Amino acid sequence: MTISPSFPYQLYLVISEKDCLGKDFLKVAEQSILGGVDIIQLREKKASTEDFLVKALKLKDITDKYNIPLIINDHCKVAEKINSAGVHVGNNDRSPSVLRDQQFLQDKIIGYSIEYLHQLENEHTKVSDYLGISPIFRTDTKKDTVTEWGLDGLSQIRSLTDKPLVAIGNINLSNVSSVIKAGADAVAVISAICAAENPEKAAFELKNQILK
Repeated sequence: MTISPSFPYQLYLVISEKDCLGKDFLKVAEQSILGGVDIIQLREKKASTEDFLVKALKLKDITDKYNIPLIINDHCKVAEKINSAGVHVGNNDRSPSVLRDQQFLQDKIIGYSIEYLHQLENEHTKVSDYLGISPIFRTDTKKDTVTEWGLDGLSQIRSLTDKPLVAIGNINLSNVSSVIKAGADAVAVISAICAAENPEKAAFELKNQILK
């Protein structure tokens, strides 16, 4: 696969305490990095700002230790307070074009989830550093999405934009190679690592499939 110079990350972990199914999410994060995860997003949709901040600070200690970028899902105040590598937003969050005007985010990573093809033409896509293509396959982890893209949808998006594409949605060891071949620059996973008995091994095996 060709690595995008503007987004040189291939295995992207989206993590929350809930998705780790009782395991220490900080240990899961560290094990995933040791296994090959290149970038991590903290996604805590139901946490209070205070709780989110506490978790983010603890996780950033780990990501900084290994020089791994930490992305914060949606919560820009938390992102700024911990000086994260960037933020990721969806269609119901603050738009990338508004976020890019904020001083803190002018030189940070902004990810933007795509649910419709027409979004490829809007101003938010233009100022984003990567596009989250969600979901590739239906998943119980995220139920508020509109389009199930599938491999054909991902290929179509690849043909329409040069932006780095991060595919997410029920991606696992059995289908990750197909997702990369369909045009993803990176794959984002939740359950495939967070719910794994051995997160380090799960990350290692996924990374190996991506690099094949």
